[in-house]
Amino acid sequence: MTALSPLLHLLGPSQLSPLGWITWKVLDRFHFGSRFAISPHGVGIAVGFLAGSFVFIFHAKRRGIREELAGSFVFWALVGAIIGARLFYVLAHFGEPGLKNVGDIFAVYRGGISLIGGITGAVIAGYPLMRKHKLPFLRVMDAASIGLALGIVIGRVGDLIIGDHLGKPTSWLLAFRYSGGNLAGYDCVAGRCSAALNGGKQIQTITHQGATLLSDTFQPIAHGIGVHQTALYDFISTMALVVVLLYLDRRTRRTGVLFLVFATWYGSVRIITDFLRVDKRFFGLTGSQWGSVVVVALCVGTLIWFALHPEPGGAPPQGGEEEAAAAPAERR
Repeated sequence: MTALSPLLHLLGPSQLSPLGWITWKVLDRFHFGSRFAISPHGVGIAVGFLAGSFVFIFHAKRRGIREELAGSFVFWALVGAIIGARLFYVLAHFGEPGLKNVGDIFAVYRGGISLIGGITGAVIAGYPLMRKHKLPFLRVMDAASIGLALGIVIGRVGDLIIGDHLGKPTSWLLAFRYSGGNLAGYDCVAGRCSAALNGGKQIQTITHQGATLLSDTFQPIAHGIGVHQTALYDFISTMALVVVLLYLDRRTRRTGVLFLVFATWYGSVRIITDFLRVDKRFFGLTGSQWGSVVVVALCVGTLIWFALHPEPGGAPPQGGEEEAAAAPAERR
């Protein structure tokens, strides 16, 4: 299929829907018998974290961090990720329907977590361990970068299965068109899914025929044959990031380069894709965008500083058995 956005916009979704869209029937739960069900979203997060943890431990050992210590990092990263993911979401969305009192803050089973918050929480929780064992921050984060990217990719599979992170109406080539099931965050009845977004200021309706975004006074804002599936964009971009990180890791590089590339790439993509979402904004940007702007600015600045101040004699070794054998006792 192919699509030309200006043409689609001119003729409207009803006339041009065959030209370009993607679709699948969403699945909000895996059912086991009549009494037990589990969310694909939760499965994706769990499998992504486990896979990322194994990759982190492998790369940590290459950088002279003993396996037991790497396992401790994984434990505290898990604790920090759980707290950070919910805390960042609450800070950005408190006061919206379903999140107006203390009890709602702890109702995680209703959904509402932040990936950026989870990563930030994991880093903060692991930092005291780095200080205790005198491990350079960038060395540990280099070891975590490929695992982080892989974990995000796997986690996004769960998002795609349940139809999460749907954005504004669109009619471009990758417009996601509703084909049945209960969309995450939407009330779906008889093939019509609706949700009050942006703190109730906007209402989005998605059907088999298309998607419409209205203001709280029911004035049309946008329409299309479907909506932006931002989780898909994130999935594709982060898969490419995994490949780039694996390529960069093939040779010895200055400590920190791997992590700085990861943070710059992923943060930049989040800044772009969040413009396609209907979300609460602060001075024009979402909470994730503001956090990403800060991180990307720091990382780009550090990369520029690295380029202007190359290390004498080239980058020190970061991996391999030679470094592990020469590492101090607490790292072996």
